[in-house]
Amino acid sequence: MELFFSDDICDSRVRLDQEESTHCVRVLRHRAGDEISVIDGRGTLYRCALEIADARGAEARVLSAEPGFGAHPYHLTMAVCPTKNIDRYEWFVEKATEIGVDVIAPVIGERSERKVLKTERLRRLVLSATKQSLKAAMPEVAEPVTVRDFIAAAPANALKLICYCFDDVERIPITVVLQPEAAAPVGRLDFERSEGRISGPDGVSARLLKEVAATESADEVGNAPFIGGSAKRWGFENRSDQNRIAILIGPEGDFSPEEAALARERGWIPVQLGPSRLRTETAAVTAVTAVYLANISD
Repeated sequence: MELFFSDDICDSRVRLDQEESTHCVRVLRHRAGDEISVIDGRGTLYRCALEIADARGAEARVLSAEPGFGAHPYHLTMAVCPTKNIDRYEWFVEKATEIGVDVIAPVIGERSERKVLKTERLRRLVLSATKQSLKAAMPEVAEPVTVRDFIAAAPANALKLICYCFDDVERIPITVVLQPEAAAPVGRLDFERSEGRISGPDGVSARLLKEVAATESADEVGNAPFIGGSAKRWGFENRSDQNRIAILIGPEGDFSPEEAALARERGWIPVQLGPSRLRTETAAVTAVTAVYLANISD
């Protein structure tokens, strides 16, 4: 299936811009009467009959509409610091779009080597990847902001995850946090004080589980999230939208300790993506893939 994009759809009429028209008429050699598929970038696929096959401005008539074409059952914001080599960041943008992301938010950290980003080029990459991956909704590419500003502005009702490399705090495997039963609260602690037994989901360290036992009463522990005590500590007390996720990934030099501390204070959960040391763009694509696989069924 070949998809075309148009932001000029009105009264059952679709008009393609010159670039899309040229691709439709000259490259693919569509003629009047051919059926073509057009997306609006907001989630709807239109089946259309081509009526004016003009490379300067093709026009078509809408036959049917399919809202939610290629949609995924979550809303994911990826806040990722630009890489020094812009090609690597563009690779992330392309692959994240193909897999499934809703907002790509470039953020500038205190240790970022690249401070300037051309978002218009990223939007062109997003459009191409959206069509290639058979989706009708284009991810939003936000204008760059600082890491601190993004942390402060993130919605309270989202699952907010920060990936970073410091060992000064326990980091939960992202696959554990994204488990279906982890939504509200994030998993349950199986604790029986009389037997001295403490257990939790795979990937959660014994040290962290013991921390809960040391800080909560037996009754409280039985109903508390396993990650370090109360839900309030980890920012889940206001999480009302279980499918809204924001993930923050730093630059090559990682977040500064101050940025990481601010994120934790604002309810961001420290997570890790496994034992390997990943480049920024690889970590970002890995995180998108984890969210996708946790939410997509057969």
